[in-house]
Amino acid sequence: MEKWDLYDKHRNKVQKQITRGDEMTSDEFHLVVHVCIFNSKGEMLIQQRQPFKQGWANLWDITCGGSAVAGDTSQQAASRELFEELGIHYNFEKIRPQFTINFERGFDDYYLIEYDFDLNELALQTEEVQAAKWASKEEILELIKLKKFIPYYESIIAFLFEGRHHYGSIRS
Repeated sequence: MEKWDLYDKHRNKVQKQITRGDEMTSDEFHLVVHVCIFNSKGEMLIQQRQPFKQGWANLWDITCGGSAVAGDTSQQAASRELFEELGIHYNFEKIRPQFTINFERGFDDYYLIEYDFDLNELALQTEEVQAAKWASKEEILELIKLKKFIPYYESIIAFLFEGRHHYGSIRS
Protein backbone atom coordinates (compact mmCIF):
# COMPACT_ATOMS: atom_id res chain seq x y z
CA MET A 1 0.00 0.00 0.00
CA GLU A 2 2.12 2.83 -1.35
CA LYS A 3 1.29 6.28 0.08
CA TRP A 4 1.95 9.47 -1.86
CA ASP A 5 2.28 13.07 -0.71
CA LEU A 6 0.14 15.44 -2.73
CA TYR A 7 1.11 18.83 -4.16
CA ASP A 8 -0.71 21.84 -5.57
CA LYS A 9 -0.09 23.11 -9.12
CA HIS A 10 2.80 25.25 -7.85
CA ARG A 11 4.47 22.16 -6.40
CA ASN A 12 3.78 23.12 -2.82
CA LYS A 13 3.17 20.07 -0.68
CA VAL A 14 -0.40 20.05 0.66
CA GLN A 15 -1.27 18.43 3.98
CA LYS A 16 -2.76 15.34 2.37
CA GLN A 17 -1.61 11.88 1.39
CA ILE A 18 -3.33 9.23 -0.68
CA THR A 19 -2.81 5.55 -1.35
CA ARG A 20 -1.61 4.73 -4.87
CA GLY A 21 -4.66 4.21 -7.08
CA ASP A 22 -6.93 6.50 -5.07
CA GLU A 23 -8.64 9.35 -6.88
CA MET A 24 -7.04 12.79 -6.77
CA THR A 25 -8.97 16.00 -7.24
CA SER A 26 -8.20 18.13 -10.30
CA ASP A 27 -5.99 20.44 -8.21
CA GLU A 28 -3.90 17.65 -6.62
CA PHE A 29 -0.68 16.30 -8.09
CA HIS A 30 2.05 13.79 -7.22
CA LEU A 31 5.79 13.47 -7.80
CA VAL A 32 7.48 10.95 -10.10
CA VAL A 33 11.24 10.60 -10.59
CA HIS A 34 13.27 9.26 -13.52
CA VAL A 35 16.97 8.46 -13.53
CA CYS A 36 19.03 8.13 -16.70
CA ILE A 37 22.51 6.69 -16.21
CA PHE A 38 25.01 7.24 -19.00
CA ASN A 39 28.40 5.55 -19.26
CA SER A 40 31.57 7.28 -20.43
CA LYS A 41 30.89 6.00 -23.98
CA GLY A 42 27.69 8.06 -24.06
CA GLU A 43 25.33 5.08 -23.83
CA MET A 44 22.26 5.03 -21.57
CA LEU A 45 21.45 2.15 -19.27
CA ILE A 46 17.98 0.93 -20.24
CA GLN A 47 15.77 -1.67 -18.60
CA GLN A 48 13.14 -4.03 -19.94
CA ARG A 49 9.92 -4.22 -17.95
CA GLN A 50 8.55 -7.59 -16.87
CA PRO A 51 5.78 -9.14 -19.02
CA PHE A 52 3.43 -9.16 -16.02
CA LYS A 53 4.13 -5.52 -15.03
CA GLN A 54 1.02 -3.41 -15.37
CA GLY A 55 1.56 -0.65 -17.91
CA TRP A 56 4.07 -0.99 -20.74
CA ALA A 57 4.65 -4.73 -20.17
CA ASN A 58 7.76 -6.15 -21.89
CA LEU A 59 8.82 -2.75 -23.23
CA TRP A 60 12.24 -1.19 -22.76
CA ASP A 61 12.46 2.01 -20.71
CA ILE A 62 15.03 4.53 -19.53
CA THR A 63 17.22 3.48 -16.58
CA CYS A 64 14.57 3.67 -13.86
CA GLY A 65 11.66 5.62 -12.50
CA GLY A 66 8.76 5.64 -10.12
CA SER A 67 6.55 7.60 -7.80
CA ALA A 68 7.93 9.33 -4.73
CA VAL A 69 6.41 7.80 -1.62
CA ALA A 70 5.12 9.84 1.30
CA GLY A 71 7.96 11.66 3.06
CA ASP A 72 10.41 11.30 0.14
CA THR A 73 12.16 14.26 -1.37
CA SER A 74 12.75 14.01 -5.10
CA GLN A 75 16.38 13.04 -4.41
CA GLN A 76 15.44 10.35 -1.89
CA ALA A 77 12.91 8.91 -4.33
CA ALA A 78 15.53 8.80 -7.12
CA SER A 79 18.02 7.03 -4.84
CA ARG A 80 15.39 4.54 -3.61
CA GLU A 81 14.04 3.72 -7.08
CA LEU A 82 17.53 3.20 -8.52
CA PHE A 83 18.45 0.85 -5.69
CA GLU A 84 15.12 -1.04 -5.70
CA GLU A 85 15.00 -1.61 -9.45
CA LEU A 86 18.69 -2.16 -10.28
CA GLY A 87 20.62 -2.49 -7.02
CA ILE A 88 22.67 0.65 -7.70
CA HIS A 89 23.66 2.90 -4.79
CA TYR A 90 23.94 6.57 -5.79
CA ASN A 91 23.76 9.68 -3.62
CA PHE A 92 21.44 12.30 -5.12
CA GLU A 93 21.35 14.57 -2.06
CA LYS A 94 23.68 17.23 -3.48
CA ILE A 95 22.16 17.42 -6.97
CA ARG A 96 18.95 18.73 -8.49
CA PRO A 97 17.00 17.15 -11.32
CA GLN A 98 18.22 18.34 -14.73
CA PHE A 99 14.62 19.17 -15.65
CA THR A 100 10.99 18.61 -14.71
CA ILE A 101 8.15 17.86 -17.08
CA ASN A 102 4.64 18.55 -15.91
CA PHE A 103 2.19 15.79 -16.78
CA GLU A 104 -1.55 15.67 -16.26
CA ARG A 105 -1.41 14.32 -12.69
CA GLY A 106 1.96 15.51 -11.48
CA PHE A 107 5.61 16.35 -11.91
CA ASP A 108 8.28 14.18 -13.61
CA ASP A 109 11.78 14.99 -12.27
CA TYR A 110 14.63 13.76 -14.51
CA TYR A 111 18.12 13.07 -13.17
CA LEU A 112 20.90 12.55 -15.72
CA ILE A 113 24.10 11.08 -14.32
CA GLU A 114 27.29 9.59 -15.69
CA TYR A 115 28.34 6.43 -13.90
CA ASP A 116 30.42 3.55 -15.24
CA PHE A 117 29.91 0.07 -13.82
CA ASP A 118 29.74 -3.56 -14.88
CA LEU A 119 26.27 -4.77 -15.90
CA ASN A 120 27.00 -8.02 -14.05
CA GLU A 121 26.90 -6.04 -10.79
CA LEU A 122 23.22 -5.14 -11.25
CA ALA A 123 20.61 -6.70 -8.96
CA LEU A 124 17.41 -6.59 -11.02
CA GLN A 125 14.13 -6.29 -9.12
CA THR A 126 12.30 -9.40 -10.35
CA GLU A 127 8.87 -7.82 -9.78
CA GLU A 128 9.61 -5.05 -12.29
CA VAL A 129 12.75 -5.61 -14.40
CA GLN A 130 13.62 -8.57 -16.64
CA ALA A 131 16.76 -7.23 -18.34
CA ALA A 132 19.12 -4.25 -18.59
CA LYS A 133 21.68 -3.14 -21.18
CA TRP A 134 23.60 -0.13 -22.46
CA ALA A 135 22.12 1.52 -25.56
CA SER A 136 22.99 4.43 -27.83
CA LYS A 137 20.51 7.17 -28.71
CA GLU A 138 20.11 5.61 -32.16
CA GLU A 139 19.37 2.17 -30.69
CA ILE A 140 16.70 3.63 -28.38
CA LEU A 141 15.08 5.58 -31.23
CA GLU A 142 15.01 2.38 -33.32
CA LEU A 143 13.38 0.46 -30.42
CA ILE A 144 10.74 3.22 -30.21
CA LYS A 145 10.03 2.87 -33.95
CA LEU A 146 9.71 -0.90 -33.52
CA LYS A 147 7.28 -0.33 -30.61
CA LYS A 148 9.66 -2.15 -28.26
CA PHE A 149 10.38 0.93 -26.08
CA ILE A 150 7.96 3.13 -24.16
CA PRO A 151 6.82 5.72 -26.74
CA TYR A 152 8.66 8.78 -25.47
CA TYR A 153 8.88 11.73 -27.82
CA GLU A 154 12.02 11.29 -29.92
CA SER A 155 12.98 14.87 -29.05
CA ILE A 156 12.93 13.99 -25.33
CA ILE A 157 15.29 11.06 -25.91
CA ALA A 158 17.58 13.35 -27.92
CA PHE A 159 17.44 15.95 -25.12
CA LEU A 160 18.37 13.33 -22.50
CA PHE A 161 21.51 12.50 -24.46
CA GLU A 162 22.39 16.08 -25.39
CA GLY A 163 21.63 17.61 -22.00
CA ARG A 164 23.31 15.03 -19.81
CA HIS A 165 26.41 17.13 -19.07
CA HIS A 166 24.80 20.37 -17.96
CA TYR A 167 21.71 22.05 -16.57
CA GLY A 168 19.46 24.23 -18.70
CA SER A 169 18.38 24.31 -22.31
CA ILE A 170 21.15 26.45 -23.83
CA ARG A 171 24.33 24.92 -25.20
CA SER A 172 27.38 26.11 -23.32
